[in-house]
Amino acid sequence: MKLLPLLLTLLPFLAMAESNVPKRGDDGLRIQIFLDQKCFGPGFLDGKPGTFTKGAVYAYNRFKGRSPGDWDALLAEAESEVTTLYATATVPSLATKFINPKLPTKYDEVGEIKLMAYRSYLEFMAERYHTSESFLIQLNGKSKSYGLKPRATLKVPNIEPFRIENLAAGRSHKKDSKLSKRNIVIDTNSKQIFVYDPSLSSRSVPGSAVVVSDDDQKPLGRMIAMFPTTPGQEKFIHRGTWTITNCVEFPSWRYDKQLLKTGKRSKTAIQVAYGPNNPVGVMWSGLSKSGIGIHGTSNPRTIGRAQSAGCYRLANWDAARFPQYARPGARVIVR
Repeated sequence: MKLLPLLLTLLPFLAMAESNVPKRGDDGLRIQIFLDQKCFGPGFLDGKPGTFTKGAVYAYNRFKGRSPGDWDALLAEAESEVTTLYATATVPSLATKFINPKLPTKYDEVGEIKLMAYRSYLEFMAERYHTSESFLIQLNGKSKSYGLKPRATLKVPNIEPFRIENLAAGRSHKKDSKLSKRNIVIDTNSKQIFVYDPSLSSRSVPGSAVVVSDDDQKPLGRMIAMFPTTPGQEKFIHRGTWTITNCVEFPSWRYDKQLLKTGKRSKTAIQVAYGPNNPVGVMWSGLSKSGIGIHGTSNPRTIGRAQSAGCYRLANWDAARFPQYARPGARVIVR
């Protein structure tokens, strides 16, 4: 395929300057919280800058028009905005309707289940504060973490919580005069979803390669957000240009063993109820490629691993805010 100099794309992470990367701890968590608040997803908030945090740093620095590996400038911004790393959160009483400790682990057994709920209050609180159960245990101890009940308090990352109670089963996000014109680029190599605003001019970035395919000659605009994703197994990836066709909260899911193994639908399947432990999570943004969408997940730990049958998985907290950045009609380029 002929290449044209139209789009700034990612350099390999190894090309980043690593000398000033914050060590694990407060600086790492501060940067993660800052990036998450800006919608440049760093993965779990845990104070351990890994591949996704490094990718978020690169993307945010591109957004700011500065050197991709400039951790010092980013940390300075984070220190000015994120002055408190932790907060004390209360398990809300409403959490009770989202908890089912007896939820089956096999999809063959969930046909009668009305809500694919969380299995524990710890799981509820971890997703609510964009972190992992293991990090909450590290902060609070096993006894307190495993013994959570409504109105109990917990030390959590100081982030705006993901409020699952604000979602409604089957509610759709319609076309929008601005959001439907956005451009989405799914990079299956870096495992990132980039959102571009065509009403804003792009910024030149020192030290970035310029690479694009013939299909991308229409200007993308300025990158304004990034979400880490799982692009699925290579044999199921459908590269090309598509559009978003719908954005639906709390979708149900058709469990089809044959589809998951081969990418082809069978005539027998189980309809899995909506909920945070539904395999497509709390939000479905379908593409014009039939059966393919950008959606949430029942297991945020698997984000970044190729385990889907062609879709693009986000953590539920990212999937829920995706319609704030793109709506039906938006262009999606899969690389």
